[in-house]
Amino acid sequence: MKKWCPFATLPEQYIELKEIIDKQVEVAQPVLTEEQMEQINFTLIEALHTNKQVHLAYYKQGKIVTETGFIQFVDSLGDLFIFIDDVFELKNKMRLSELIDVHLA
Repeated sequence: MKKWCPFATLPEQYIELKEIIDKQVEVAQPVLTEEQMEQINFTLIEALHTNKQVHLAYYKQGKIVTETGFIQFVDSLGDLFIFIDDVFELKNKMRLSELIDVHLA
């Protein structure tokens, strides 16, 4: 049993290495211009009123995530919108400041 004791620390080392690798692939949140924010707001409201599917790109924990679904609610003053994803049909509350890009599908 003593022969295998040095290998007991390997799982912790793998966890730490994974954390280091994950931090290396993190990206900074892009800064949007006023024009880009207005276009995103316009597209969200259009998708809400016409019930069209949208492609969203948003920033979450150092990564840019893309999803497809439907907009259910937009509150531009409260910096909030509700998005129903296409795959699992789950409601997601997100902040408008996290959005990077929105396109109608």
